[in-house]
Amino acid sequence: MTMTTDLPVSPAVRRSAELEAQLARDPGRFRVLTGDRPTGALHLGHYFGTLHNRVRLQDLGVDVFVLIADYQVLTDRDVAERLTEHVEGLLLDYLAIGIDPARATVFNHSAVPALNQLLLPFLSLVSVAELGRNPTVKDEIAHSRQSAVSGLMYTYPVHQAADILFCKGNLVPVGQDQLPHLELTRTVARRFNERYGNVFPEPDALLSAAPLLLGTDATKMSKSRGNSIALGADADETARLVRGATTDAERHITYEPERRPGVSSLVLLAALCLDRDPHAVAEEIGDGGAAGLKRTVTEAVNTAMAPIRARRAEYAQDMGYVRGVLRAGNERANAVAEATLEEVREAMGMFR
Repeated sequence: MTMTTDLPVSPAVRRSAELEAQLARDPGRFRVLTGDRPTGALHLGHYFGTLHNRVRLQDLGVDVFVLIADYQVLTDRDVAERLTEHVEGLLLDYLAIGIDPARATVFNHSAVPALNQLLLPFLSLVSVAELGRNPTVKDEIAHSRQSAVSGLMYTYPVHQAADILFCKGNLVPVGQDQLPHLELTRTVARRFNERYGNVFPEPDALLSAAPLLLGTDATKMSKSRGNSIALGADADETARLVRGATTDAERHITYEPERRPGVSSLVLLAALCLDRDPHAVAEEIGDGGAAGLKRTVTEAVNTAMAPIRARRAEYAQDMGYVRGVLRAGNERANAVAEATLEEVREAMGMFR
């Protein structure tokens, strides 16, 4: 007799599934806050992990705010290097993948003073001990490039709470590892409402179902490790990066992420680009070995990314328009932030 046991489903996963059903029924009731730090080029891991989902939510009719978190570059760096270049690169990537400025608001931290001013009252709502216990902060401190932990690094989760709550975001796409950050945001919202009156929603987590892509060296894909394929890479650069990717000595190609992480991540990348099951892709390559795998991956990536790369190149010919997208987004974000800050001041009884 064969016994089967259903694995337990976490409350976060169960709630995320409920939210997906609600999104399908009534997307207009949701406002999403998401974004990136401008620390380098966005890559294929970003595309399949988060960027593709932003476009999906936008196209469903969700009000999407996309933050270019330029202040947060300084959480683990002493200076913000090549900041203008990286911000413009993010803008080009956003437009190329399908973010529509008519339906989404793209803005940056440093252009929205009222958002950042929320950090002050929010810090009064959390204890030093709570900040110190945050596992994500602990991990970021451990991998920081700074010689000492800055106050910005320590208060990073509270700044993220300001990012989400300034626009009264009620839905935040996150991975499992980011749940502690979002829980702190929920705590800030709840404590503010209890202390001063109901102003903020307690945002929910929309868990990403995106599979994990490793870098070309079979470790975590990262902008800073040089092991990623940028969205803006051309076909030749893609081929070069894939040729240098880590595989293993086994000739027959299989999809076994635990046993063969490097090979399996390449198979997965091809499958995502082809919109196919990775096991089927691996079976098709079969005894083609690493050369056959890398040839398949290169062709799949270059075919899938060709329209995005073409749009990116087209937008790059008109940087005046691209910068205008950010100016318009900042204008809307400022209006929203100032209105929220005024509510906060009134709730707190601040002298005006």
